[in-house]
Amino acid sequence: MSTAPTAVSARSINARLDRLQVWSLSPSFIAIIGLGFLFTFYDIFDINVSFIQTCVSLQKGCTPETALDALPLPVVLNLAGYVVGTLVLSPVADRIGRRNMLLFTMLITGLGSLYTAFSTDYLNFTISRIVTGIGIGADLAIVNTYISEVAPRRSRAKFTTVIFIMSALGAFFGIWLGLWLTTPATPWPLGLPFAVAGPGFEDGWRWMYGIGAILAVVAILLRFELPESARWLAQRGRLQEADKTVAEMEHRALQKGPLPEPAAAATLETSDDAGAAARAEGAKPSSSAPYRELFGNPFYLKRILLLLVMWFIGYITVYSFAAGFTAVLTSLHYAPPEAGVIAAVGTIGFVAEAVIMSFIVEKLERRVWLPIAAVVTLAGAFTVALAGTDILIAFIGAALIFAGFNMWVSPTYALTAELFPTRARTTGFALVDGVGHIGGGIGVLAIAPLLPHLSVLWALLLITSFMVVSAVIVQFTPHTRNRHLDHVSP
Repeated sequence: MSTAPTAVSARSINARLDRLQVWSLSPSFIAIIGLGFLFTFYDIFDINVSFIQTCVSLQKGCTPETALDALPLPVVLNLAGYVVGTLVLSPVADRIGRRNMLLFTMLITGLGSLYTAFSTDYLNFTISRIVTGIGIGADLAIVNTYISEVAPRRSRAKFTTVIFIMSALGAFFGIWLGLWLTTPATPWPLGLPFAVAGPGFEDGWRWMYGIGAILAVVAILLRFELPESARWLAQRGRLQEADKTVAEMEHRALQKGPLPEPAAAATLETSDDAGAAARAEGAKPSSSAPYRELFGNPFYLKRILLLLVMWFIGYITVYSFAAGFTAVLTSLHYAPPEAGVIAAVGTIGFVAEAVIMSFIVEKLERRVWLPIAAVVTLAGAFTVALAGTDILIAFIGAALIFAGFNMWVSPTYALTAELFPTRARTTGFALVDGVGHIGGGIGVLAIAPLLPHLSVLWALLLITSFMVVSAVIVQFTPHTRNRHLDHVSP
């Protein structure tokens, strides 16, 4: 059978993409995209354990017990950089392409990490976190957009989660390296017996950010191999390039079995048709101004407001745990090495969750996973609070917390990318995810100072309560699993 229609059009390109039922790019591209995510989450999580040593090194008068007081500024300004980067740089990917911007955003992130490694004082450390945040914010939006456009229709959340496994590994390495390089040797399980920090080695945190810069260089070099998104090429009228990319994908897919006819894959839905609703509310076929396209269309404006509130509230929980779990535990009177070990063991739950979710995430609608994630996170909070001096129980609770608050991330990444049109998909994702990160800043600024005045149970329940609210809000989003992108978001 023919693998391509005779007439090449944007509609035919999208129909041919929609009939692909397997990953049809080189398997190495999954690793290439994933390596970027590994570095991004390594950078997000490496501050968790290492910041106590950083603060003592750079901030006069800082002690392990007071490090939480100095944590909000660099974390919040990192998030501010994230917001600026994603709102300013991500829309450029809707104009010049996903692949080109993926190179640029990783370059900025790597330079920010290198700047952090050589920071000479608290001020420069804080500024360097802003630079890194600018790159990370745009990179996350573009990567998730890219995956949603190249992954098989029936497996968009699956491959978002497969890539997210690398995120989990990045968080794992960031926290465990922090434990090794920035805490003193302490008998297990209260610390690492082979940790190297101490009077003779007080710059382990610099080594951590230097390693991050090296990871960024490797990611940049490998990203040159990525093809441009065929959906984006078709939408921009570069049909011959799109046709060539799709033909290569079809050739690879045919090696795994026959393909259905494009016409069958492109059949319009007869119910719950977002296209009809969008056209009724003024959707336009194209726009050179993505923000105008989204804000000028009531159909997408409603989605923006709903997703924005969901991300904003949910990120209060995510960043309170992701960036500050060790400092939070220390403020709740855990010894710093012990708090670091608990957080480090917690990342095992993150990795296990990502691997398991890659097999089951497509079994349920995206929005269903958020209440499940909230329940798991609550179970972890109760477990840590009830552990008392039983470190093994605390380990189990930390693993549940890390599994829970990350369980909702990859399905929600997939959902968010699916709810915006190709012509403004990166912009839409960047808008709700980027501004939503302000919630993470509020978690650090407004919530963290309250924690030392609460019991362990109430402190962890307060942090987790925001995810519960987010899980309720997401139930008002449309279903997207196994639907054509052009039908969900015309």
